Amino acid sequence: MKNSKQVVIIMGAPGSGKGTQATLLSEKLNLYYIETSKIIEANIMGAEKGESVVIDGKKYLLEEEARKWKAGLINSPSMVTFWMKNRIGQLAEGGENLILAGSPRTAEESKELMPFLSKLYGKQNIKTVLLEISAQESIFRNSHRRICELMRHPVLYSRKNEKLIDCPLDGSKLVRRKGLDDPKTIKTRLERYKEQTLPVIDYLEKNKFWVKKINGLPAPAIVFANILKALGEK
Repeated sequence: MKNSKQVVIIMGAPGSGKGTQATLLSEKLNLYYIETSKIIEANIMGAEKGESVVIDGKKYLLEEEARKWKAGLINSPSMVTFWMKNRIGQLAEGGENLILAGSPRTAEESKELMPFLSKLYGKQNIKTVLLEISAQESIFRNSHRRICELMRHPVLYSRKNEKLIDCPLDGSKLVRRKGLDDPKTIKTRLERYKEQTLPVIDYLEKNKFWVKKINGLPAPAIVFANILKALGEK
């Protein structure tokens, strides 16, 4: 990157290509990729009954958080922010520049996370890209999305690969994400995105953070080129 410190945040509706673009940018710009969903999954999935965490004196049942996750609901912001800040702090201490996908998810998270990032990296070095797609496109992409069992590589749907059964990157079986990509859950996730995540952009713009909106409908390579141009990297 041109700056010694840099954080890129990729936001967008479910299925907008956040993970794909974050992976590409991570490799191109040498950024450490933090995927919020994986941090949440690692902490809540497989938790034993009754297991909990206490943050600022408040108790959060991991079993309940797992239920929210599977239903397409947004997890408790304070809990997610706590986990994110811990991981970001570790990486910043190691001198890593970052790319975040899907975080912050609410205005409440923004008020905690953005000042924290600003302190570590400098407000001027934080750039947010919003990938814009329609609700109809989001539903289509999610209902046709598959990932591989081994490394969770996403495979974008096309007529050329609709009969593909193995991941072209690691050879493991392609599967659908249980629960998260069901039509009913997708609609719930979209509603939560509009109600709770889109206001994050208003917060960022109001507080003078760098924000750029990019059309997420074209092919990934075109979207990627447009993001690089917006970031001043092309």
